Order: sequence, then C-alpha cells, then structure tokens
Amino acid sequence: MIDTHAHLHACADAPLELVERARAAGVDRILEVGASPPSWDEVVEFCAALEGVEPILGIHPHDADDADASDLTRLAELPAVAVGETGLDYYRDYAPRDTQRQLFQAHLAVAEELGKPVVIHCRAAEADVARALGDFAGTVVLHCFSSPGLLRPALERGYYVSFAGNLTYPNADDLRAAAREIPTERILAETDSPYLSPQPRRGRPNEPANVVHTVAALAEARGEDPDELAGHIDANANEAFGLG
Repeated sequence: MIDTHAHLHACADAPLELVERARAAGVDRILEVGASPPSWDEVVEFCAALEGVEPILGIHPHDADDADASDLTRLAELPAVAVGETGLDYYRDYAPRDTQRQLFQAHLAVAEELGKPVVIHCRAAEADVARALGDFAGTVVLHCFSSPGLLRPALERGYYVSFAGNLTYPNADDLRAAAREIPTERILAETDSPYLSPQPRRGRPNEPANVVHTVAALAEARGEDPDELAGHIDANANEAFGLG
C-alpha cells in the first residue's frame, strides 16, 4: 500500500520511526513532500537513503511571498517524482493572491519543462485553479481532495484525485459522493501527515500507517473490496508518478 502525500519532517515523531510503523501496517511506500525550499535537501537525502520513500518538492502557496526565481531554478535541478505541492489557498490568504498565482504558474512551467506531474493544493480557489490548469498538458494530482467545484474539471480532464483522512469524517458525505464518481484508474489515497487524522485516529497526529483507514473508507463508499482498491491505488501511483 502507498501513502501518496506525507510531511514526515513536519511530524513530532522521528521520520524513520514513522516509516517503520507504516511498514508494520502494510504501507511499504511513501511520497514525502518537501513544501518549502529550506526542507528540500533534507527531504531528498532522507528519501535517497530509504527504499520505497520518494520525494515531491515544491513551494506551498502559503509561502508564496517568500519565494523567488532562484528557488524555482533550484527546484528544477533536484531529483523528485513530482512538483508540488503547489496551487492556491484563498481560505487562509497567508500570501497575496496575485503572488500565489504567479508562483503557481512558475511551478506549472517547471513541471511541464521536466515532464513531471504536478501536485495541487486548493482551498477556496476552485475557479482560479481550474483556469490555471486549463493549459497544462502534463499529469495533475489533486491532493487532499476537498474541492467539489473541481470534480467536474477533474473528470473531464482525467486528473488523478487523492483522498485523505477527512473523507472518513461523519459529515464528509460530499467527499464520499465525489469518491464514488472517480474512475478506478484515477483514484489515489494519502494521509497528508501530520494533518487530518482519519476518524479512528482522530485527535492524534496523523502518520502514513493511517492511510489504511482512508483506503478502507474509500472502499466502503465505493462498494469495493479494500484489498482490490489498494491494488488499484498502487498501480495508479505507479502510473501517475512514474514509480518502479
């Protein structure tokens, strides 16, 4: 099983401990996201030392005001399976929206130049995210899907859609309904550790081992066998991120 989006280095427990617990739970692959330039070297070094752990690198829209052109140049030179997470966050508005949009476009240009998938963060910005992605020809992964307004573009454009622990919450009927519409070959699962612990672990920090709960909830919502769905998700991750 794979966790397609984790922030191990943002967790309270040591990243290696989290990887070991994940493996004990049957989660043998993790995509570790370095979402700010100061984290990139540490993330790359950590992933290079561990089989089954691969880096995704980018600049979170929250930090758009602190990014500059040299960061994007460096990003293009580092080994990663995808560019991100990037996108727009109009809910927190920690950075000016114009600056977020400029950084988002710069990420898309890097991803397109390198032929890598782009991992998208979207909060309260569905229309602008859909518009920005309209001319992007590469692979798109909608991370931690919680934007019903992006469901139609995702289906029409063939995006990968990744669900996190919030799918398991009692009031998340809209996310479970969206999950039922995603084609089997486009669905992914993640933890977004240490955030959004699934319902059985609610109130505790999230970690990659907990992706098993999200996969189980996805399978229940879709009326599928959990093991079969986990196999499809693994295959989808291989295809989306070019994994071996």
